[in-house]
Amino acid sequence: MLYLLFSPLASELQIFNIVNYLTFRTGAGLITAFIVAIWIGQPFIRWLRSKGSEQPIRTDGPESHIVSKAGTPTMGGFIILLGMLIGTLLWGDLRNPYLWVVIFVTAGFGAIGFLDDWRKVSKRSSAGISGKMKLGLQSVIALIAVFWMTHLLSGAPNTPDDFATSVAVPFFKDLLIPLGYGFFIFGLLVIVGASNAVNITDGLDGLAIVPVMIAAGSFGFIAYFVGSAVYADYLFLNFTPGTAELAVICGAILGAGLGFLWYNAPPAMVFMGDTGSLSLGGAIGTIAVAVKHEIVLAIIGGLFVMEALSVMVQVTSYKLTGKRVFKMAPIHHHFEKMGWAEPTIVIRFWIIAVVLALIGLSTLKLR
Repeated sequence: MLYLLFSPLASELQIFNIVNYLTFRTGAGLITAFIVAIWIGQPFIRWLRSKGSEQPIRTDGPESHIVSKAGTPTMGGFIILLGMLIGTLLWGDLRNPYLWVVIFVTAGFGAIGFLDDWRKVSKRSSAGISGKMKLGLQSVIALIAVFWMTHLLSGAPNTPDDFATSVAVPFFKDLLIPLGYGFFIFGLLVIVGASNAVNITDGLDGLAIVPVMIAAGSFGFIAYFVGSAVYADYLFLNFTPGTAELAVICGAILGAGLGFLWYNAPPAMVFMGDTGSLSLGGAIGTIAVAVKHEIVLAIIGGLFVMEALSVMVQVTSYKLTGKRVFKMAPIHHHFEKMGWAEPTIVIRFWIIAVVLALIGLSTLKLR
């Protein structure tokens, strides 16, 4: 909004030319989202408490959670969403369709998460809407987004044939795997998988939001590079026209996440709930599909992959053999059962997320 307002004035007043720099607008989006999240956080948490929006605690979870986390309100993801949306709408180029694709998925998944959280709070139960309904709604939104992005990239200049429906392989300059119509299912799985992996990870204070911020920052760099013909050519990346603007929304996610962490740091004053985790995971997954770095997402978001796989392994093992591989799944609860303190688990998982992000970013140059 501010970009469209000030950019035409750059020819008359030099100071307004600053909005034409994507790096400035990304930083401005970050700061704006942070301020909004900090500003609305305290009153929103008070409002949640007044409405009795406490997070229902699983009775089969670690014993310490029943005491330490009881009474903490949920649906704090609204703080992140509002900060992110305001930061993006103020500083992003609203003529860019990729911004609207990510906003569409983020808002849609956020609405699903809100419905799930509301059911949990109103029923005073850890069970929200059914898994089938949740996955069904997510799949519809994700499929629309993949079709939308594929249409935008089809026939784009300076891109290989069938690039829109191909998967780029990291560490190789020109290796593309054409999937044809199968790409729509692949893209759907990336977006829905990322959303639910973040949701599974969100089980300890600050555990999910920091890796999300790390992933958002990493994909901000990736979007900036692959969306620039100059940088893409220099780094031997596949040029994806128009996607550089996604750096603004990545910056806004990072800023809103920092503001939320102010209130989510141990001991948490509020949980993001499904409202935040489903929407943030969906946003990161959509950005990864847009910039054609879906495989790199599995590296940068490896912590989320590890959490999701731990649940799959646990369920599969129990159904087939009647035995559990982990003391409890997701894997962060396994370490709790082993006696690790919650801050120890969280900080060590943050370290893992940083290392994985560095490995993922290294794929931009190692080609």
